[in-house]
Amino acid sequence: MGPEDVRALALLLPEVVAGAHNGHPDFRIDGQIFATLWVEEERVVLKFDPADQAAFVAAEPDLFTPIAGAWGRRGWTNLDLWDAEEDTLRAALLAAWRRSAPRLDDAG
Repeated sequence: MGPEDVRALALLLPEVVAGAHNGHPDFRIDGQIFATLWVEEERVVLKFDPADQAAFVAAEPDLFTPIAGAWGRRGWTNLDLWDAEEDTLRAALLAAWRRSAPRLDDAG
């Protein structure tokens, strides 16, 4: 998988908009960043809840690594794209999207 796959799959999720953060493309829902793409490094940083972060890292430790320090403790996790399968990327994007998507009970 590559950066173009991240863009295509992220933008398929409901209400996602593309933006930029610190010079890197990102993907947002309801103003919340859930994924930041590092094109040159062929990786995506995703915001998971703690359970999803632990599950992804345990399942594929060669692909998923929590970001160092406080960012990682808040769920931000690196996914190396070079060897990621499409199903893995889809599942990771969906988990990050769900973490940031508005809750049904919050909608008015």
